[in-house]
Amino acid sequence: MFAGTYTAIVTPFLEDGAVDFARFEALINWQAEAGVDGIVPVGTTGESPTLDYDEHQEVVRTAVRVSRGRLKIIAGTGGNSTAEALTLTASAREAGADATLQVTPYYNKPNDEGLYRHFSAVADLGLPVVLYNVPGRTSREIPLDVVARLAEHPQVVAIKEAAGSVDRVSAILNRCPGFTVLSGDDSLALPMMAVGAKGVISVASNVAPELVSQMVRAIQAERWTDARALHTRLYPLFRDIFIDTNPIPVKAALAMQGRILEQYRLPMCTMPDALKARLRQTLKDVL
Repeated sequence: MFAGTYTAIVTPFLEDGAVDFARFEALINWQAEAGVDGIVPVGTTGESPTLDYDEHQEVVRTAVRVSRGRLKIIAGTGGNSTAEALTLTASAREAGADATLQVTPYYNKPNDEGLYRHFSAVADLGLPVVLYNVPGRTSREIPLDVVARLAEHPQVVAIKEAAGSVDRVSAILNRCPGFTVLSGDDSLALPMMAVGAKGVISVASNVAPELVSQMVRAIQAERWTDARALHTRLYPLFRDIFIDTNPIPVKAALAMQGRILEQYRLPMCTMPDALKARLRQTLKDVL
């Protein structure tokens, strides 16, 4: 159901802190024209923790409306409260999103049964669910046994693996043959896809959508020489787009490209000038 390049798209802000919907629409159109397969609005990269419910829902509605079927929409609608995840997911379903990205509940650290019940409750709404395993953010991994149980639910269709482990991709596919795994790390897209992942949810494709899409298509076609060449070219960007906490560098890079204003909501803020200079040079070298 889901394969290829999905951009974990940023949420641009105006100088007064309001969501910049005009620039958001322009970013979506650029992504579609550049050949990505879909976008993931209001995920980690979309600064979802700082958006209120109304803003969150309007960002998803805008993504669906502007994409006009050109892109699949995997809406970030997770939460550490199951009730919150259900509310946001129901709204995304009504807006016409293709799927929901469901992050592991963070901070409260549920046990295995709590994780299973949480994700199952969201899946019962009927919108396809992409699980999101990112223990570096949530302090809680989705255990393999829980993934295997959830994979039996007809609406749990994929998992975004952002734990930095290629071996875990193999372990999931060994337990759940045919289940869709998407890389959550740009720099691991090639090795993860080499062992069976179907694509990537990418941060770097915010600023290099055409190149990242070309790399993923080369991997899909098993054109390994081309894929490795593109990975090698893009690697400095994959590295430096995380030179500070995501999404600070990617928003700085988009601002350098003139596509958004470099605006954040606290506790996110600008990175030091030295890091900006390094990122600017990387963009010049790679793009």
